[in-house]
Amino acid sequence: STDTACKNRPLDLVFIIDSSRSVRREEFEKVKIFLSEMIDTLDVGERTTRVAVMNYASTVKVEFPLRTYFDKASMKEAVSHIEPLSAGTMTGLAIQTAMDEVFTEEMGTRPAAFNIPKVVIVVTDGRPQDQVQDVAASARTAGIEIYAVGVDRADMQSLRIMASEPLDEHVFYVETYGVIEKLTSKFRETFCAADVCALGTHDCEQVCVSNSGSYLCDCYEGYTLNPDKRTCSAVGVCAPGRHECDQVCVSNNGSYVCDCYEGYTLNPDKKTCSAMDMCTPGRHDCAQVCLSNDGSYSCDCYEGYTLNPDKKTCSAVDMCAPGRHDCEQVCVRDDLFYTCDCYQGYTLNPDKKTCS
Repeated sequence: STDTACKNRPLDLVFIIDSSRSVRREEFEKVKIFLSEMIDTLDVGERTTRVAVMNYASTVKVEFPLRTYFDKASMKEAVSHIEPLSAGTMTGLAIQTAMDEVFTEEMGTRPAAFNIPKVVIVVTDGRPQDQVQDVAASARTAGIEIYAVGVDRADMQSLRIMASEPLDEHVFYVETYGVIEKLTSKFRETFCAADVCALGTHDCEQVCVSNSGSYLCDCYEGYTLNPDKRTCSAVGVCAPGRHECDQVCVSNNGSYVCDCYEGYTLNPDKKTCSAMDMCTPGRHDCAQVCLSNDGSYSCDCYEGYTLNPDKKTCSAVDMCAPGRHDCEQVCVRDDLFYTCDCYQGYTLNPDKKTCS
């Protein structure tokens, strides 16, 4: 559907779909068809329109955030596996969750400096069981544009409370889930705008991103946008995500080399690290026994010795201390060992422990 895809205006677009008990399974399947058809009309991609889908009833489930899929096939595949949650219609909670958990940079929303519109499309057939007015107002204040789509028994008043102004451009109603696809062409017109980038009337050094009749500049991977918002500079090769070093990246004259933390050694692939055997002679300061442990070590002692408080040296245990030996009468200590003996008038039995 290249001819219908909107080759411009990038969005961070979040669908919030109602799967409460009132939405029958075959109707929910129609919602999924609507989502897939909407995805088809969009210019989906990491640098164009990013899409997230949230599913709600009494609870809210983020089916996938903005950062997960950047191609239509994967998105539509994920949509096909969405299951209804049933029970309840917590629309306010769903919008709040979108603000708290989906419209964040770590979940894939682009930084404010990019001026990418944040858009929510709520699809519901009921009346919210929680307060939507304040939540929707704070979402709109945070720069989120809200479209409310009501189906069948949907409460029009709630849709109007939720949606952005002007209401006649942001509130839609369809009689049944069967005709919800009729809305895709409406949204396609809404989300399309003149493509300044295609016309070539921009002054971006590397990448031009169309933005509702205007445009923004961006840079290729490995470059960052300068303060003039037009030109680009190369990013440090050791910036996060730019190198392949397992542990330490060392910038080296436009290139980089990898290194490892203490206790690790660089593998032959020159990228990954392996824990060194810290117990090889000369590496440790244990008096008797060294125990290797993932890049570090601890000390221990031979039998008959105990580790001193310095955790390195060892002292001989008193083998004749009470409870350490099994002599019936007398314990005679002999360095690390002991022998048994008997009081005067007794003789040691053949078991070398008891006396007669």
